[in-house]
Amino acid sequence: MPESESAPWEYSLYIPNDPRAVTVSRRTLRLILTMHGLIRLVDLAELLAAELVSNAVRHTKGPAALRVSWSAGVLRIGAWDADPEPPEPPRVLEQITEWEEGRGLALVRACADLWGWHPLARHGNRGKFVWCELGAA
Repeated sequence: MPESESAPWEYSLYIPNDPRAVTVSRRTLRLILTMHGLIRLVDLAELLAAELVSNAVRHTKGPAALRVSWSAGVLRIGAWDADPEPPEPPRVLEQITEWEEGRGLALVRACADLWGWHPLARHGNRGKFVWCELGAA
């Protein structure tokens, strides 16, 4: 295992409420993972990050952020947004394959090792953090 793979790290990318932020987030994530020797996780991590950031941008009116961290062989990808309302529960993936919307968290649930969300309140700011994890194996 390369040394960069074993040392913990974390990056945050603050993004405006703009649909182009999804592409910026994906490309930034690809660069981060490539630089840390985690190229094998890039495709799946990009899909998951795109779903999380897309939800943050599409369903809220304020800014958002992508957070990516690595620790103990686990990649955690998360999206923060300013809306404290919980995300819609994921639907069953097999039942929504032809729908235009509503597949994001179903894909996250199906592809990630773990996922979840929690409300945030810091310095008077409210919002939520939706995250997922991928193991290195």
